[in-house]
Amino acid sequence: MGQTTFNHADDSAVPRPLVHVQQLSKTYGSFSALSGVTFSVRSGELLGLIGPNGAGKTTLFECLAGVQPFDSGEITFPFGGAQRPPKSSILFYVPDGITPWPDQTVGWALQFGIGFFGGLQDLYPDIVRELSLGELLHVRIRALSKGQRKRFLLGLGLLMPQRVLLIDEPFEGLDLRQSREVAAVLRKFVDKGRTIFVSIHQIADAAKICDRFVLLSNGFVVAEGKLDELTSLAERKQASTSLGDFEEVFLALT
Repeated sequence: MGQTTFNHADDSAVPRPLVHVQQLSKTYGSFSALSGVTFSVRSGELLGLIGPNGAGKTTLFECLAGVQPFDSGEITFPFGGAQRPPKSSILFYVPDGITPWPDQTVGWALQFGIGFFGGLQDLYPDIVRELSLGELLHVRIRALSKGQRKRFLLGLGLLMPQRVLLIDEPFEGLDLRQSREVAAVLRKFVDKGRTIFVSIHQIADAAKICDRFVLLSNGFVVAEGKLDELTSLAERKQASTSLGDFEEVFLALT
């Protein structure tokens, strides 16, 4: 991978939060999509937002990214101090299932994104290679399959300069081999200091790649922590020491 690095905001054992979400709520009419959601995104971690379809994951990401307004609560960037950096300079959001610039080619779109957003040109060859985008550079985006479009969107996001990357369902549409390759690419970026926040409904996949987890159920955060911390919490709740995997932990806590 290229020379770009993403400096950690804090070198302590427990990094300071880059993003703190406090009591965030969002309703659609009488339906409550998010209710008092509170958690933090720490520097240099791969954080997983885990929950079933309909839990509120996409709504939460859209509120974080400013795609839609929230009703109450606060999103702050503690490391910025009194300067209060703009959200757009901190967060970049990669939605699921979109088709930007459908009549342009993959190569055009990646280079346009780099130029427009001040992206990381030095990482372009590595991203193209590691996400197997070389054969797609001259293909129009509207002609991509679901999995190809996902890899293009991931490449676009990883080329952006923001410190925190939000990715909605990074493995949706990918086969097993592609999912493993994408997971390895995400881990390489995190190991270089990038902070990545992913939403995943496949709990087994999340357990393999994430450093910490935010568990979301029916719009509520039911727990936040590392796998061993969540396992201990679930075992205390269930009065059991026989929880076998992350799926059982999630079910016990929700």
